[in-house]
Amino acid sequence: MKFTLSSFKKVLFAIGIMFVMIPQSVMAQSEKPKNLLLYDNQPYHFGFIIGYNQMSYAIKLNEGYQLVPHSSSEYPNTDSYASQDATYYVRSITPVPEPGFVVGVVGNLRLGKYFDLRLIPSLSFGSRTIEYQFYRELNGVTTNFSKKKSIFTTFVEFPLQVKYRSKRLNNIAAYVIAGGNFKIDLASQKKSQVDINNEQGETQTITDNIKVKRTDLAAEVGAGFDFYTGHFKFGVEAKMSFGLFNILDSQNLIYDSSIKSIQNRTFQISLTFE
Repeated sequence: MKFTLSSFKKVLFAIGIMFVMIPQSVMAQSEKPKNLLLYDNQPYHFGFIIGYNQMSYAIKLNEGYQLVPHSSSEYPNTDSYASQDATYYVRSITPVPEPGFVVGVVGNLRLGKYFDLRLIPSLSFGSRTIEYQFYRELNGVTTNFSKKKSIFTTFVEFPLQVKYRSKRLNNIAAYVIAGGNFKIDLASQKKSQVDINNEQGETQTITDNIKVKRTDLAAEVGAGFDFYTGHFKFGVEAKMSFGLFNILDSQNLIYDSSIKSIQNRTFQISLTFE
């Protein structure tokens, strides 16, 4: 929940900054003629988008997960803390937002005087990180240690949004957006795969990390401002994306056995040129 609340604060802060700047811009251009007078009457138009994002997870944990002992078979034997005689416990699991960026193409279809339908095929680059705090009991000795696991991501995204635009104030208009976003993760987790020996002495290939599903569907909301220049329309936008499905692909390892569900969360600030 920390990420969700802080992200809402970021959205509100970004929108607040824009609202502070808008009146000054309107006053500064109050005597200027309107640019691109017939632009919004076009049945469709195209453009491109670039932006900054922060990806993270919303994680729901099992009740009482800190009291559950984990056997050595749940802890991959890939570091110095692995021992067949040890028992492990999870102290905490914390998602950490990581920066990334997005590029895409904007397709805009006019639905009415103030309504548009937008399809924005995009490539979104970034990573999702989870910090773990563990402790190990071995021969009566307790050892505390931490691990950080990152999942590097390249999403192919297909946001479909309805945009409601306000009446223009000279060369500026405010707008809000809402819609859905279908995502496909192209970045494979094969680099995290390792071979371990299971309890039967057989070799087993596992992902030494949280394993997540490649596809997701997200709900998105946001707001921004359009600036009409002499040659094109320039937009500034802030939005939040909330994954709707549990993307956890459980392996019954110590990384995921305490987790009930994982959902994608993304905060994004973007610039559009149309």
